Amino acid sequence: MKKNPSISIFFPFLNDWGTVGSLIGLAVATVEKLTDDWEVLIINDRSNPQDREALEMIIKTSLKGRIRIIDHAKNRGYGGALRTGFSEATKDLIFYTDCDAQYDPRELTKLYEAMKDGTGMVNGYKIKRSDPWFRIVAGNIYHHFVKFAFQLPLMDTDCDFRLIRKSVFDRVILFENTGSICVELVKKIDYLGYNIAEIPVHHYFRTSGKSQFFNFKRLFYTGLNLFKLWWKLMVKKEYEK
Repeated sequence: MKKNPSISIFFPFLNDWGTVGSLIGLAVATVEKLTDDWEVLIINDRSNPQDREALEMIIKTSLKGRIRIIDHAKNRGYGGALRTGFSEATKDLIFYTDCDAQYDPRELTKLYEAMKDGTGMVNGYKIKRSDPWFRIVAGNIYHHFVKFAFQLPLMDTDCDFRLIRKSVFDRVILFENTGSICVELVKKIDYLGYNIAEIPVHHYFRTSGKSQFFNFKRLFYTGLNLFKLWWKLMVKKEYEK
């Protein structure tokens, strides 16, 4: 009988105390149906002390014993949190999504079923984006821009609902610390020849917390980083440094 692959689940956490508890509960209930060998990691990117304390209380109430918090001594940005999650994960497959509850961890099952031999990553794409109109417009512009500029083979470049083989990171080395890490991740996985599958997932309105991406200062620096990344990957073809 073939053994089911083990699964690491991680959430980048920045003051998302209002939603993280329910996400952990749903993730654990889901992954227990898929494999006996799993872990959940919370990457705390220097949250406020009170939010860190709330997170600790949530973890203490769990009897599973396989949920751990990884703390950053200083804020490393979204990309830094993802890089920590990928490096600290120990299982065969790595699933991550954001802590804002705009995706349902139970749909991990869809990604898992689509993870076939030879597939390096299963990427979700939003059936319908549930955001204010200006974020939908900005998101569409961003998607079409990076898809064209980086020649990405995805229907939805900013859907942070992904299942990736741990072995992919034997070759895919990430360096970005901003939200542009998602472009870096997808481009490198595709460039190095791994197959990417896409599965439709639901997207929900944010119920707690505040977006860490959609402000003009962050958008400016993300745009600057995207240009640097484009130059590095598309012009200089530097995929390992």
